[in-house]
Amino acid sequence: CVNTQLNAIFVCCGGGGMLAGVAAYVKRVRPDVKVIGVEAADAAGMTASLREGRQVTLDSVGLFADGAAVKTIGSETFRVCNKLVDGMITVTTDQICNAIKLSYNDARVVLEPAGALAVAGLKKYTEEHGITGQTFVAITSGANMDFDRLRFVSERADESERILAVTIPERPGTFKELYSLIWPRNVTEFSYRYNVDRDDEAHILISFQPVMSIGNDFEGVRDKLTSNGFENIDISGDELAKTHIRHLAGGRSIVPHERLFRFEFPESPGALQRFLLSLDFSWNVSLFHYRNHGDNFGRVLVGLQVPDKCDKNLREVLSGLGYKYTEETSNDVYELFLRSTNGKDKLR
Repeated sequence: CVNTQLNAIFVCCGGGGMLAGVAAYVKRVRPDVKVIGVEAADAAGMTASLREGRQVTLDSVGLFADGAAVKTIGSETFRVCNKLVDGMITVTTDQICNAIKLSYNDARVVLEPAGALAVAGLKKYTEEHGITGQTFVAITSGANMDFDRLRFVSERADESERILAVTIPERPGTFKELYSLIWPRNVTEFSYRYNVDRDDEAHILISFQPVMSIGNDFEGVRDKLTSNGFENIDISGDELAKTHIRHLAGGRSIVPHERLFRFEFPESPGALQRFLLSLDFSWNVSLFHYRNHGDNFGRVLVGLQVPDKCDKNLREVLSGLGYKYTEETSNDVYELFLRSTNGKDKLR
């Protein structure tokens, strides 16, 4: 071990016991190796204590990395860490989720959030310092994961996904035009609801993965959208948007002659684009929702404004698309949450 190249060891830190123990041993046998503690940003008691030079009690701690959620670190662990630890790093919830994903992809192990702290810290450290050609160790310290938490992790693990709120003119063709400006990037979510109070413009929530091999690709997409008249706001880091608004975008609206349909198509690169191009008809799209869940089939919810007299023509057009579809216009859920009728709701 003495002759092995090793530059730093990253250690999860809650109360500081493991960090202090690792630091005490490593500094005795390999004093040249850095020992770096990693904490969740919303439970960074050791980071605050080392910065202040005294034990600090946090007012509250986040519970996502519950195995390392400690308000007050130990007095002895503080003494040892203050003397021997080379530095501390804090990581966000999304960075922890990404570390869980990376660990699974690399070693097929599913770490709990606290167990993935060191991996998240190592990744952040190397990226911020542009480090290559060095050897690091991340101590993974737990795999107490349940499916409820895993569902959240899968939603937040992809750091490459970016979310935009885009304003487009409410006119035929702009929906496809917006998508064409983002293509061929992988669109993972697309949400739109017609707003009768603002019939001159529409607000779209769209998430996609920039091409990582192209420098500043995300900003390039935003510039392209702006130059084509599509004002946009980056909401990728907005907790409200990621946790709630993306699931609530749209809401109820009074839309004359609206019909609601669910479509399914085989999920593959470019599948959503082919679906959009197939919607080549004159009826207005009043609602659109797509979310890529990694399934074999893509599922899209589409609202169309179709007068009753066009029902036969509508059926012919839908059958000609070649996609499996189900009409949901009479669904109670649609009536309760997406359609405003100016009458009494079904639950009253």
